[in-house]
Amino acid sequence: MADHVDRLLEGDRRSAAKLITLIENELPEKEEIIRRIYPHTGKAHVIGVTGSPGAGKSSLIDRLVGTLRSEDLRVGVIAVDPSSPFSGGALLGDRIRMQEHALDRKVFIRSMGTRGTLGGLSRATKDVVKILDAYGSDVILIETVGVGQTELDIMHYADSTVVVLSPGAGDRIQAMKAGIMEIADLFVINKCDTADVTRIKNDIENMIDLSPLAKNWRPPVLKTSAFTGDGIGGLWDKLKEHKNYKNSCGSSATDSHKLKSELLEIMNGKVMARLNTGALSNGKMDEIIDSVLERRIDPYTAADTLLEKLICFREGA
Repeated sequence: MADHVDRLLEGDRRSAAKLITLIENELPEKEEIIRRIYPHTGKAHVIGVTGSPGAGKSSLIDRLVGTLRSEDLRVGVIAVDPSSPFSGGALLGDRIRMQEHALDRKVFIRSMGTRGTLGGLSRATKDVVKILDAYGSDVILIETVGVGQTELDIMHYADSTVVVLSPGAGDRIQAMKAGIMEIADLFVINKCDTADVTRIKNDIENMIDLSPLAKNWRPPVLKTSAFTGDGIGGLWDKLKEHKNYKNSCGSSATDSHKLKSELLEIMNGKVMARLNTGALSNGKMDEIIDSVLERRIDPYTAADTLLEKLICFREGA
């Protein structure tokens, strides 16, 4: 593992792929990997691309990668797909739509399954971003599973969040949902060569006018076509503008919020793991469940009891 980390920091693709696999499979080496690479992270511009299914996110990213490569930037792509119910792997494999860049040594594309995680992302996404950051990617693009207004985890992962909408697919209503309005740094109306583009653009602009979140950075509403490539250069210009805006006004508060969210997520995972493997492994869970079923205690008291057992387990360890 140590050799793979050293080679990763030198830009070795095989080591990056190997370490990502270790991260995805939640192997014991994961924490040591992150511990070693963390000082080498924090340099990449992380861009989240989200939106409803069928909006053309993968094709848009494929075009955007071409624009980034024209500036000789190293690009990492994480395409999060629905999981196979059998293997847990990525079901659709969005890399199929990005084959143009498959042989480019400065483009690293990885498909990941959600593995049952809600929020449009995989549980391992944050750590895979760190791997690609340490690997030397200048820009990391994260494509989420097609999401609705409540699956908004991407806002905790990305420096810039792009919400992709598609005319004629019900996205006029999608754009009006509060969650979507709150996470978008940029709106992109893809498939702009189809009808109804002006109407949906006006709807989004009107919603931005009413949003209290648009006082400092007003999310631009851009029209693109992943099929023809129209508007892709303008999208990248706006993404760079957003990055410069965040740098100029200081992003420490936003970074602290993201870090707090990540730490809480890690702690929740560790607590559940210790409950399952430690304090509850001696059959105490079954006893407490029986007590709840028999109405001798209520579920809240049961939860407090389990947490107390966890604390006692840790103190006695």
